[in-house]
Amino acid sequence: MFRNKGFLSVVLVLMLVMSSVVSFGADGDVTIDVYSFNDFHGSLAESGKNVGMAKLVGAVNALRAENPNTIIVSAGDNYQGSAMSNLSYGEPVSDMMKMLGVSVSAVGNHEFDWGVDRIPTWAADADLTFVASNIYDIGTSEPVTWATPYVIQEIAGKKIAFIGLTTIETAYKTKAENVATLEFKDPAEAAKIWVDYLLAGNDAAGVPDAIIALTHTPASQDGYGADPTLPVTGEEMMAITAVEGLDGVVAAHNHATVAGYANDVPVVEAYYNGRALGHLTLVFSDDELTVTPSVDELYKRSEEITPDPDAMAAYDKWNETLAPTLNEVLGQAVGEMTHDRYDGVSTTVLGQWVCEVMAEDAGVQIGIQNGGGLRRSIPSGDITYGIMYEVMPFDNTLVTMKLKGSDLLKNIEHGIGNEDVGNASFSGLQVAIDSDKPFGERVLSLSLADGTPIDMDAYYTVVINDFMYPSGDNFDFSNAIDVTNTFVPIRDALVDAVKAGGSVNAKPVTAVVEYDTYNVASGDVLWKIAKAHGVTYQQLAAINGLSNPNMIHVGQMLMVPEK
Repeated sequence: MFRNKGFLSVVLVLMLVMSSVVSFGADGDVTIDVYSFNDFHGSLAESGKNVGMAKLVGAVNALRAENPNTIIVSAGDNYQGSAMSNLSYGEPVSDMMKMLGVSVSAVGNHEFDWGVDRIPTWAADADLTFVASNIYDIGTSEPVTWATPYVIQEIAGKKIAFIGLTTIETAYKTKAENVATLEFKDPAEAAKIWVDYLLAGNDAAGVPDAIIALTHTPASQDGYGADPTLPVTGEEMMAITAVEGLDGVVAAHNHATVAGYANDVPVVEAYYNGRALGHLTLVFSDDELTVTPSVDELYKRSEEITPDPDAMAAYDKWNETLAPTLNEVLGQAVGEMTHDRYDGVSTTVLGQWVCEVMAEDAGVQIGIQNGGGLRRSIPSGDITYGIMYEVMPFDNTLVTMKLKGSDLLKNIEHGIGNEDVGNASFSGLQVAIDSDKPFGERVLSLSLADGTPIDMDAYYTVVINDFMYPSGDNFDFSNAIDVTNTFVPIRDALVDAVKAGGSVNAKPVTAVVEYDTYNVASGDVLWKIAKAHGVTYQQLAAINGLSNPNMIHVGQMLMVPEK
């Protein structure tokens, strides 16, 4: 539970007053548009579905011209993700924020990737306020001082309050050392505290006319926000929207597209990378407020958007400055090296290659990489520094260890078909799985790459990244021994591997094999079944626990590799 006593008096609540022309409807209604974007991840360049900073600013300018009573907010994860932003620690993103007129931002888990000290700098450079009501300083047991629990903005004669909330997943979805001094409390409890505080008229501005939770917490909805009658779901989101007094919620974090209702409260989430804008339309009519959620999918109308010339000039300046680094060709990709951590249940083509490079560089038997540590595929053709920064935007380092077979199995199980954090990738192993089994019970057999079964009591040499150790993404390497952070950046190891080889082949995934069932028919023998499925009869016998490979019977169900 939260500690109310003592901390209200030390929190400086900022009220930003925006002067504007009041927009009246034909009947005297006042309409205020709140547009939001989330999980921008430094996507400054126009590429694929990403509209880029110039068109994002252009689109917002056009919307503001239609209704001057427009507020632009961000739901966090603004800076980290692209080479241009990473190499400059987010400076061009701050430039873009000022051009957008973003006044307030939630705090995402990736705001901590370069340490807490960056947050005040971004606030000053972008002329915005970070809101966070459930992030506490462990040392003082008080809310953090670099953010404020809420902000009130006055526009069109109406006071709109934004309460900041951050997902509790931040504790394990960013580098542990960067949040070691912080506690992420229940966002729903924080929402209730501050909604009650505001509705009681405790702010100097009086009771707000509307209260919106500006959050970096996930929401989900079928249909990608196209049908607002479809329910909005998510454990944290349902708890937040159950708080009485909220008029709307902006969600983020899981890169979903959402426009609907949870507990009858309007909720929006705008995809990611600036591809869309969440839209809460606030209509004030007499003493009534109606809030309608929708999503403006900018990427679907990108050709119609006029880039803002000042934003384009700023992008060109940064691009020119960083071009020698970003555009250097390191080598070639022979075939597309695909990566989608939520596609399927196991290792990706890119993930397998990354793990192989990690293991070779560290001189160990096994490499393991969390799916979220890789952020895009590598297309066939030139591999540039820019691409490698986007593949691995995090400055993670190689961590080596010795891991017991039983702990290895536990972590491999955690990385297969994980709907929360996505699939992990592996190398140096042969993992036989049955994806129809429950999560955590899908591994049928585990062996080294040469087929030697993993001994549950023996130790094996393993390399992971420093985010995963000891418990990033809820992996568990706490029982490992001889743990060493080599401080070798993984991105550097990947770059060196591309340069050394000149090219990288997009090899099919071999570390993980999906198994299916086979009904033994008359005349079948194990070696023939095995040959037909590309394995040895010894492997089939081991997978199926057959003590005598010569004894199978008609109608017996065997596990065999999927064709």
